[in-house]
Amino acid sequence: MRIAYVTETWFPSINGVVTRLRATVAELAGRGHEVLVVAPHVSGPGDRPMPPGATVKHVPSIGLPFIYGGQPWGLPLPRVVGLLDRFAPDLIHAVCPTLLGWAGVLHARLRRLPLVCSYHTHVARYAHYYHLGFAERPVWALIRRAHRHAHVNLAASEESRDELQAHGVRDVGVWRGGVDLGLFHPRQASAEMRHRLTGGHPDRRLCLYVGRLAAEKGVDRLLPLAAPGGDRHLALVGDGPAKVDLEHAFAGTQSTFPGRLVGRELAAAYASADVFVFPSTTDTLGLVMLEAMASGLPVVAAHTPASRSLLDRAPAGGLFEPGDSAGLVATVRRWLGAPIDRPRLAEEARRSVVTWGSATSELLTEYERAIVLAGRHAAA
Repeated sequence: MRIAYVTETWFPSINGVVTRLRATVAELAGRGHEVLVVAPHVSGPGDRPMPPGATVKHVPSIGLPFIYGGQPWGLPLPRVVGLLDRFAPDLIHAVCPTLLGWAGVLHARLRRLPLVCSYHTHVARYAHYYHLGFAERPVWALIRRAHRHAHVNLAASEESRDELQAHGVRDVGVWRGGVDLGLFHPRQASAEMRHRLTGGHPDRRLCLYVGRLAAEKGVDRLLPLAAPGGDRHLALVGDGPAKVDLEHAFAGTQSTFPGRLVGRELAAAYASADVFVFPSTTDTLGLVMLEAMASGLPVVAAHTPASRSLLDRAPAGGLFEPGDSAGLVATVRRWLGAPIDRPRLAEEARRSVVTWGSATSELLTEYERAIVLAGRHAAA
């Protein structure tokens, strides 16, 4: 099968959507499928090597500081039509169709191709964090209209499926998130990484956050965990538009900002920590929580439907109310004081998480369904 992805985000951005897409593309290419990724051009480190059979094409983008922290948005220019026509896909998958994704939606309709749309990010809700609350309804109108053109609609979790359906999109499936179980494992623990994450204080109890450093992630809620003079240390792994502001907010505390980590370095960070903390209330899934669980970490997360669903199958973890600093500290302290058998926690968690291989097999079934439905529509 020849599959074209049109996505609003790609490397060097590090987020759950990019993690999911890169893992899926690698799985598909490994099975002999041909894959094209059309993504915004982003300045920064070059893309990591793609597997044989997979190609990335970048299109011009624009980023404004007051819109989603300056994230570049790809422009749905006529060039996208040429890229897709030359690739001649059997199916188009528009990922988070908001701006660039619309080029994929319209091209699929124009060429009468099977179209899949997937919903991963609360883009409309994020408007409030950038003083653009007035844009929420128009953004939802765009999202809703794009998904109504699709033959198959998917969401990143049961909770995001429910949200999409509440906004008028019917018959939404779930594209489950996976974990690379060969990479994320307690055996990746490293004394060197723990020294790095704790700023040279490996004897402190290490609380770890991994994710985008942005207003909508609520990272400032973790400030009580880094109080000076205590036995805890907080490592905030990632990058984003709020990094400078957060560094100022956490100045003088027991915290470090190691920057973005990927691959084995990221796996070592998980395995070298004592507890994973996730303060976001806007994520549709939270793949980082799955990676932390597979690494044998207790997970403490802000109480949301998505985090509650994930932690219901976690062997160790707890929820705190987003505005309850004392509750956050108490929940973290409870797990830091408990005897933890990391290999056992990892083994229990790894029995409940999905591999990328299984997730991709499920996705291919949805693609086959889209092809059948497109054929029926064409015949009608």
